[in-house]
Amino acid sequence: MSTPLSTLIVDDEPLALDLMERYVLRTPFLRLEAKCSGGAEALEALAGGGIDVAFLDIQMPGMNGLELSRLAGDRTRVIFTTAFQQYALEGFRADAIDYLLKPIDYNEFLRAAHKALKWFSLTREKTEPTPSAPTHTYLLVRSDYRQVRIDTSDILYIEALKDYVKIFLASSPQPVITQSSLKSLEDRLPAGQFMRIHRSHIVRLDAVKIIERSRVVFGKTYIPISDTCRDDFLRALEGRPIPQ
Repeated sequence: MSTPLSTLIVDDEPLALDLMERYVLRTPFLRLEAKCSGGAEALEALAGGGIDVAFLDIQMPGMNGLELSRLAGDRTRVIFTTAFQQYALEGFRADAIDYLLKPIDYNEFLRAAHKALKWFSLTREKTEPTPSAPTHTYLLVRSDYRQVRIDTSDILYIEALKDYVKIFLASSPQPVITQSSLKSLEDRLPAGQFMRIHRSHIVRLDAVKIIERSRVVFGKTYIPISDTCRDDFLRALEGRPIPQ
């Protein structure tokens, strides 16, 4: 996790507050946003909504740490600190990450801070979007002394013709003709999206709408499915959405 956790410490005892400040500054994955000596002051720090972790002393005059935790908001994870062990149960009922009993040494502090780090790491992994693969891939072929860039999602099927291949597109009545072998072109197509169904034909699987008498139908064109390819081809079509 690259971004440090923004941290608030609250304690009405100056020595305890200074100790917690030193602990936070010593911990690389924590960033001190504010230190407060009372609940009212801490509420102002929490009002901006940018606090990840709050170390709250439970027993304070005025607003105590338990009351303050209920106003902290869903984003802020609380770690209670207190000199009184009897508050432990109340602290965990308040959905605290951890509970530290004074006097607190750094190892105990670090253990609790790591719990908060783990919680935020898991939460952000679930909410951050996973980078998606590009929607379109392209094929660059030479045709009539020009380089033609073809969106592979526009291809219906490809037909071999001696030393040439014809690439039939959904967007054009005329095929793109290029000098190439069918095998060479097949190797350049996106994996899993195209399939050879005959020694001279490749089809884009998502473009197939109709199969009739062991032939794929594209308008008035009928492409034969060889016996050796038939079973694999039908399995490849299962579970694919029918193109609109």
